[in-house]
Amino acid sequence: MLRGIIVALSLLVALPAAAQQEEQALVDRATLAVQELMSTGENTADALNFLRRSRAVMVCPRLFRAGFILGGEGGSCVLVGRDGAGSWSSPAFYTVGSGSVGLQIGVQDAMVIMMIMTDRGLGAVMDSQFKVGADASVALATIGGGIQGSTTAAAGADIVAVARSRGLFAGISLSGSVLSYRPEAAQAYYGRQYSARQIVMAMEAHNPGSDPLRAMLLRFGARQ
Repeated sequence: MLRGIIVALSLLVALPAAAQQEEQALVDRATLAVQELMSTGENTADALNFLRRSRAVMVCPRLFRAGFILGGEGGSCVLVGRDGAGSWSSPAFYTVGSGSVGLQIGVQDAMVIMMIMTDRGLGAVMDSQFKVGADASVALATIGGGIQGSTTAAAGADIVAVARSRGLFAGISLSGSVLSYRPEAAQAYYGRQYSARQIVMAMEAHNPGSDPLRAMLLRFGARQ
């Protein structure tokens, strides 16, 4: 009897720890994605220019095309905000899916960064579910890959996306995709419930495991 209770308690302790490890792995992959997307390539200068002026960024280490993995499409992402002093928040957790992640022909999966340039764009993403392209007042543009927009068109956009696949910048269309906040992931990562606004805008939550991501964004995204 006592042994059974001990085993049950051990499982209860192990489940949150395993969940936190899963979210930490996503944060670590996001850190590497920022480094790769902002380090090399013909569109790097444009991407850096938008990153340095961004209000927040959503990093998706891997978005995939329908049918590539178990017949699904989309992926997991983290959203990080910046305050007026230039400090970055810890991450809120999101999924992208239930719509169309349109990668260019020949590209099955890609890492994506969405740079949120305006308070209007950030406010839209803060909703529990935001469908890209459904709100005509929130403009989305992409740079790189020759698909859906250019640097000139992106200049006035609320959200600017850049994608990279196998070391090369790739075209992507996110119109119709749904960004959904994952409160259960925040619970696992921070040990209690937080809303996306509490994490990204109020900066009430912190996990030291996100410090490398915040440092990477500060390295590439410092305002000039």
